[in-house]
Amino acid sequence: MTGREPVRVGVIGAGLMGKELAGAMGRWSALETSAVEPVLTAVCDVNPSALDWFRRVSTVQTLTDDYRQLLDGSVDVLYVAVPHHLHEKVYLDIAQAGVDFLGEKPFGVDPGASAAINEGVAASTAFVRCSSEMPFYPGVQQAISFLRQGRAGRIIEANFAFLHSSDLNVDKPINWKRQTQYCGQIGVMGDLGMHVTHVPLRLGWTPTTVFAQLQELVATRPDGRGGTAVADTIENATLSTIVAEPNGDFPLTLETKRIAPGEMNTWRMRVVGMQGGVEYSTRYPQTLNTMTIRDGQQVWEERMAGSQSAQPTITGPIFEFGFTDALLQMWAAYFAERNGTLGEAFGCATPTEALISHELFDAALRSSQTRQAVPLTPGTRRRHQPADVAGVIGR
Repeated sequence: MTGREPVRVGVIGAGLMGKELAGAMGRWSALETSAVEPVLTAVCDVNPSALDWFRRVSTVQTLTDDYRQLLDGSVDVLYVAVPHHLHEKVYLDIAQAGVDFLGEKPFGVDPGASAAINEGVAASTAFVRCSSEMPFYPGVQQAISFLRQGRAGRIIEANFAFLHSSDLNVDKPINWKRQTQYCGQIGVMGDLGMHVTHVPLRLGWTPTTVFAQLQELVATRPDGRGGTAVADTIENATLSTIVAEPNGDFPLTLETKRIAPGEMNTWRMRVVGMQGGVEYSTRYPQTLNTMTIRDGQQVWEERMAGSQSAQPTITGPIFEFGFTDALLQMWAAYFAERNGTLGEAFGCATPTEALISHELFDAALRSSQTRQAVPLTPGTRRRHQPADVAGVIGR
């Protein structure tokens, strides 16, 4: 589009989300105020068949199985979606090359890996953010505004959850997200945790104490070759935490579940205080519920959230918003912050927020082992297993 700065984008990891990014870039003209025009020019994956889909994208010029070919200045920004055990090696290589990137959560398999990534990013010139698109739903943005305005008063309690149900099917073949060697001991917390910590951390709600209930519900799964494989990861995690605030401590519950009967892909939040409350769920994406105290009475109201989120679009405000819109918003926020035009709008999760989340997940593991509430320990660098870079893209 005339007047917008072209940005060459590459993808490392040509799976589902890489395809979604290609779709989001195809809709970029819907953004009203973006100063850039991202163009997908390169894709990398070790699986040749995964690259085939991207041949339909006319702007893609490079298809490769070696991610290092994308670190030579031929792309300006990378989207990195590789298994968690590869994050430390790949993210550090990209940062050292000075290439900006948005990486998938959780930025490593454990606090040690996440801390190393943070240090590498801080020492580089790369602009780096962590993927987390669900908070860009208009209803969530309106809920955040409600809370930032102090309309809830003193917080009584808060709950944030991300709930899947696909693993309820015990015949679903295993993949890397169900194996500790690839996703780390934190299991589902690594896959879904940034989604539920992004908003609380952005509101300044960092837990001080954690009590965790972690569940391993399916011991084996089909291996896709006629046999079975061990599924040794945590499927469901419920973290009961305490947040210390000047007005008084309050409980913050964080739920990440792959086996949540009755749900499909639901992100939800509920915060109540002495003066008001707010409730939102992507299961009912157009509806935001707010509560205020009027004449001594609780008044709950249902609002229509509309289509407009943090970054303005041409879409009419009465139209309905969905996941692909949230993804477009996240990327628009990334590029806006990258070029200094984000202003007061909501931004993507930071590497520091990813590290704090890791410290929280590490505390959850310790809590589960001891069956006790444990303190969140800032600066934690525990490594749960030796770094394994075997099978890194390009090796």
